[in-house]
Amino acid sequence: MSGRRVRRLVLAGAVTLGLVGSTGLTAQNQAEFTNNIKFDSGQDVQPVFEGWAKAANGTFDLYFGYLNRNWVETLAIPVGPVNNIQPGGPDRGQPTYFYTRTNRKVFTVNVPADFGRSELVWTLTANGKTRTVYGHLKSDWEITPDGGAAGTRTTAEARSNKPPAMAVEPVAQASTGASVALVATVSDDGLPKPRPPAKVAVGQETPPALAGGPKDPGNLPWLNKGEKRPLGLTVRWMVYRGPADARFEPAYAQPVDGKTTTTATFTVPGDYVLRAAAEDGFLTTYRDVKVSVR
Repeated sequence: MSGRRVRRLVLAGAVTLGLVGSTGLTAQNQAEFTNNIKFDSGQDVQPVFEGWAKAANGTFDLYFGYLNRNWVETLAIPVGPVNNIQPGGPDRGQPTYFYTRTNRKVFTVNVPADFGRSELVWTLTANGKTRTVYGHLKSDWEITPDGGAAGTRTTAEARSNKPPAMAVEPVAQASTGASVALVATVSDDGLPKPRPPAKVAVGQETPPALAGGPKDPGNLPWLNKGEKRPLGLTVRWMVYRGPADARFEPAYAQPVDGKTTTTATFTVPGDYVLRAAAEDGFLTTYRDVKVSVR
């Protein structure tokens, strides 16, 4: 056999071995991709920089969210070495309680007008994995903060829409196992006009799953409850900071005489920051309230 032929066989064998080795090393990742595996727990939380907007006083607001890669596990990550924003931190107003999956525009950090080419660095460690994101003022990351790109506000109704106005009442000391009332005073301009959901084409009621992928997990409470936001103005509550989740009822409260009342029940004592979100179907207003739970 000629030397050239031998070299070709050796090279082909090396490539084949390399592919086999590569497949073996990444078999789990490949299986996850191919089978659309959803993890209940054990995954990390990826901080996300979503862009910046100029404030009226010439300073800048940097917008951040996060992706909790778990489908069931929520995580309490206190401010400190494992939940740290610098410079000026570790506390720059970020959440310490992380719900599952994608959470957009969770908080903003205001930076001075002369921020220039500086960066904010948010570092999160969850389930032993550390992730970092950088906030900046690069020109192609400027966003429209009140609901997305300008192209989504093409109708006269959308351009005229104003975010809801909301104030939340302070909360007295709470106790585990007992319900506490969360009261919000809320108003809106009535835009957008409430519309029923668009009809789904016949045959498209249930989107098809990825080929070979499993069905959605059966133990996802938010998926199984099927609670949808009612039409019109609503208020919902969530834990922004705290050692554990709380149960909020109803999930979406609609105002009566300009007020909504939601009950919160805690199972773990500690200091909490609860966040109310007033939603009109397009724009959202947030307000926070502190609660000490014994």
